[in-house]
Amino acid sequence: MDEHTFRRHLRVTWAQFDFLVIKLEQQGLNQGHHFGGLPDVPLRKKLLMFLWYMGNQNSFREISDRFDVSPSTAHRAILDVLGTLCSLTSSFIAWPNHCEKRVSAAAFARVCGINGIIGAIDGCHIKIQRPIIRGADYLNRKGFYSVLLQGIVDEKGRFQDIFVGPPGKVHDARMLRSSNFYRTWEEKMEDYQLLGDTAYIGNAYPFVVTPKHDNGALTAEEQAGNVQISRGRVIVEQAFGRVKCKWRRVRDLQNKRLDIIVMVIMAACILHNLCTGSFDVCEDHPQGCPRQADDDNM
Repeated sequence: MDEHTFRRHLRVTWAQFDFLVIKLEQQGLNQGHHFGGLPDVPLRKKLLMFLWYMGNQNSFREISDRFDVSPSTAHRAILDVLGTLCSLTSSFIAWPNHCEKRVSAAAFARVCGINGIIGAIDGCHIKIQRPIIRGADYLNRKGFYSVLLQGIVDEKGRFQDIFVGPPGKVHDARMLRSSNFYRTWEEKMEDYQLLGDTAYIGNAYPFVVTPKHDNGALTAEEQAGNVQISRGRVIVEQAFGRVKCKWRRVRDLQNKRLDIIVMVIMAACILHNLCTGSFDVCEDHPQGCPRQADDDNM
């Protein structure tokens, strides 16, 4: 299969695929395990099934037909890769070091004209089926069930930090306060700041630069400041858009197991970071993937 066709179907390049194979092997995936007396599925085939699963909305039966395995084998293989990949999260999603912060600050200054910014933060709804336990907590104000993804991205739209799993009815600000990032923000942020929307207005978030509420009486200077913040903050919105556009599984997760839901979302963020900056141009949206309407401020 040529490079273009492979990337169109599996969402990664051949080089990225081979890199993932190496990382999964290093974590011990496919070390000669057997199930029911039958040889295990080869790692490369497992990864192909997993990438197809992440990039499409096909059922396990449809995936099993495509890859000539039983549905149970497809299910087991995909979960194998999913669990192993999520154990590698820190290898793909990591907080920047001091040098990287300086680079990001310079880049954001060029984008929006605000100094001392190293990232943008926002929350995103991931549509799910109603969970069996405490299902009502996951019904968001848009009228559908969801779990939340909090993301902090750099100037390239790469995730520096994620927090996955709060119920859909939770507000962005409350989600931030519940995250591990919030507990250590002073150490991580140093003298830098993030860009955020009006959800983060408040004394509890001194590290987030937010726009002024537009009540119709903003000065020209305040309006210009809001425009600057929007120019930088759009990067995180576009990152969420690319995740859902490229890794279509997270558009609507037909799964009631919250642990699997959280891992699938984490895997989509990992794969997003792997691909960002390397031929990561959506053929359907070359100017940037739009953020879905159901992701608007919570």
